[in-house]
Amino acid sequence: MSTGKYYDGTKLLSMKDANGNTPEIYMCTTNRTGGKTTYFARLLVNKFKNKQGKFCLIYRYNYELDDCAQKFFKDINGLFFPDDVMTSKRRAAGIFHELFLNDLPCGYAVSLNSADQLKKYSHLFNDVERMFFDEFQSESNHYCTDEIKKLLSIHTSVARGHGEQIRYVPVYMCANAVSIINPYYVEMGISDRLKETTKFLKGNGFVLEQGYIESASKAQKLSGFNQAFANNEYVAYSSECVYLNDNTAFIDKPHGAGRYLATIRYKGVDYGLREYAESGIIYCDNRPDSSFKTKLSVTTNDHRINYVMLKRNDFFLSNLRFYFEQGCFRFKDLRCKEAILKALSY
Repeated sequence: MSTGKYYDGTKLLSMKDANGNTPEIYMCTTNRTGGKTTYFARLLVNKFKNKQGKFCLIYRYNYELDDCAQKFFKDINGLFFPDDVMTSKRRAAGIFHELFLNDLPCGYAVSLNSADQLKKYSHLFNDVERMFFDEFQSESNHYCTDEIKKLLSIHTSVARGHGEQIRYVPVYMCANAVSIINPYYVEMGISDRLKETTKFLKGNGFVLEQGYIESASKAQKLSGFNQAFANNEYVAYSSECVYLNDNTAFIDKPHGAGRYLATIRYKGVDYGLREYAESGIIYCDNRPDSSFKTKLSVTTNDHRINYVMLKRNDFFLSNLRFYFEQGCFRFKDLRCKEAILKALSY
C-alpha cells in the first residue's frame, strides 16, 4: 500500500528480474485514479526533453489513435508541462501517428491491430527508446485476436536497427486490476503466482508491481456518485483494487468420487469435467482423462483430431447450461471457470 498521494514507480524501475537481469517489461496495476498513467507519461516526456530518445505509445485498436496526442498529454500538460504543446500527424494512411512536442518529433502511436502493416515501417522506429501500453487489461474483456503475438511483433518492429538485430527497448505496461486471467498474466505465468498480498513479482524478463494508493481509494469512496452505487462491484474495483472480473464464487472441490463426463479444450489446455451425483455437482479441473473418448473443443483454434466442436444447440451443452444456471457447477480455479464460461457462452 502506498501512503503517498499518487503512484511512484521508482522502486519498480530499479528492480531486476528473476534472473538478476534488467527487465524489458515493467508492469503495474493499482486501483483507479492512483496516478500510474500520469507517472509513466511524465517519465516518457521528461526522458525525451533530456535527449534520452523518443517513445512509442501502444493502443489496442487503430481508431484509438485519433486525438492520441491530446489524450496522452492533456493531464500532464497542465500539471508538469504548462509551456509545452503536443500534436500528432497521421502517417502511412493512418496506420500509425507521429507525435510532436513543440513541433519536434518526440515519438509515435501505434495499434496492436496494425501489427502486420507496421513491419514495413520498422526502419522509422529505430530511434524509439521506450514503449508505453496503458490499460493492457481490458475492462470489457475485449482483446485483439492473437494479441500477445501482435505485441511481440510490434516490439520486434520497434527494437530493430542501429546495427543490431534486436535492441533493448523497455515496455511499461499499466492497468487497473481487471482480471488475473487476462491474456498477459496467463501467457507470462503470472496468474498462478499472484496473490492478494503480492506487492512485487519477478519473472523472466519482467517485474510487476501490484499497488494500492490509499488516497485514491478514499477519494473514490467519498465521491457522492460512488456512494450512491456503493454495493456495485465496479465501485469496489475502482477504489479497492479488487479484480473486476474475478468472482471466486463456486471455486470449490466437491467431496466423494466423481464420474468422468468429458474433456473440454480451451486456449490450448485440456480441462476435465466430472459429475458428483450424490451432491448434484459438475466439477471442472485441469486433470483431464486422456483415455476418455468424449473430447470437445470450444473454438476453431482448439479443434484437433478426435475432438468435436461444440455446437450452440448441442444437447450436452444445453445440459451444462442447465447445471450452471441452477448453481450446480464447481471449479478448481478461475482458469477452469473461464474455460467453462466461454463454452457456455458459445
